[in-house]
Amino acid sequence: MGAIGLSTPLLSLVAGYLIGSIPFAYLIVRVVTGEDITTHGTGNVGSMNVRRTTGSWGWFLLAMFCDGFKGLIPVAAVKALSGLPVIVPFGVSLGGGLSLVALTVPAMVLGAVLGHNYSLWMAVIHRRFARTGKGLATGAGALLAYDWRYFVAVVTIGLLTIAITRYMMAGQVTAAFTLPAVALALRSPDWPFALFMGLLVYAAHHKRFVGLLRGREPKLYFEDRMGPRG
Repeated sequence: MGAIGLSTPLLSLVAGYLIGSIPFAYLIVRVVTGEDITTHGTGNVGSMNVRRTTGSWGWFLLAMFCDGFKGLIPVAAVKALSGLPVIVPFGVSLGGGLSLVALTVPAMVLGAVLGHNYSLWMAVIHRRFARTGKGLATGAGALLAYDWRYFVAVVTIGLLTIAITRYMMAGQVTAAFTLPAVALALRSPDWPFALFMGLLVYAAHHKRFVGLLRGREPKLYFEDRMGPRG
């Protein structure tokens, strides 16, 4: 395994972080409009903010798929390189126990989400290190490769919550807590990691979620300057 480069969780974490840091939303908006996406909408480097900045659902879809693939492809690749079946849920494939090599998979998931949320490349561009995203599309892509059952549950519950409440924030937070709940319900051995990832995603939403509880969060909004930043 040493020959493949991702033989340790640390190397996998770093690789995932660097890939997750690629600011596709920033690059798309810069090419399309010449503007800085962080000066618009919520200020996040994410697909919905591409919609708010460009006014285009087409560019939104491109950004969403790009962010999703930067989670999906690295996780699928490291599973294959680690000798694990790509389409089999990670917790199921553990079998007899968790090895050092197997740890490269959750490390890649974590790295990709951290990279999107705290992009190194955006820190270089802006010359300051700050939160740049919420990790939803990247996390969803990573989950699809990591455990498709988690992906289906998180996306389904999240979208249903949004449809019922008309609050995107409510759906995003519900999705974050659906992840560990499903892991526990399935009695998957990786439930501590699922709990950690759910809390990580919630942390990125905490400020706005508190605003929602206090009545300061608008319902579905897709235009610039119609909602709070953060």
